Amino acid sequence: MSVTINRVYTGVGDAGTTRLAGGQEVAKTDARIEAYGTVDELNAALGVVAEHVRGDDRHAVLCRAVLRIQNELFDLGGELAVLPEDRHEKQQLVTAEDASRLEAEMDAWNAELETLRSFILPGGGKTSAFLHVARTTCRRAERRLVGLHAEAPQRDVALKYLNRLSDWLFVAGRFAAKAEGEAEVLWRPGDRS
Repeated sequence: MSVTINRVYTGVGDAGTTRLAGGQEVAKTDARIEAYGTVDELNAALGVVAEHVRGDDRHAVLCRAVLRIQNELFDLGGELAVLPEDRHEKQQLVTAEDASRLEAEMDAWNAELETLRSFILPGGGKTSAFLHVARTTCRRAERRLVGLHAEAPQRDVALKYLNRLSDWLFVAGRFAAKAEGEAEVLWRPGDRS
């Protein structure tokens, strides 16, 4: 699919509406816009991760995976930006294989990590902290997609993909902390020191 963008502004949004890829004008607060807008936020958060680890040999595998996931998220955003009846037959969609790949990567990384005996606080070094921000954004994107799904059913694999991705981001954060020699900060209930 090729895209040509000659002008970014259209003026359509000046009154609080926007157009779906199929041409339908909807409110910027529409559940579909909320869903793909939050997927876009997640993609931007992953862009920060990719730029932070680019060129760092400790994170070469992570960087490649994040760049792949950014493309998958663009596919998901494209899917959400059109009504199902307007979807092009060759449109790229996230797949069950994409979700399975996330699971395989998590399993491989988890095998190298110590078993968690407590919840951890988001952090564990900059890379891990950036991944935790992406994780929480992913959870919000998932909630937005579930909300859209309640109004207009979406493909189950899209829901599954975001659910797996939030787990992947958690494990990736732990793995990044280990690669950088950073200690994970365990939650200590009631600790105010």
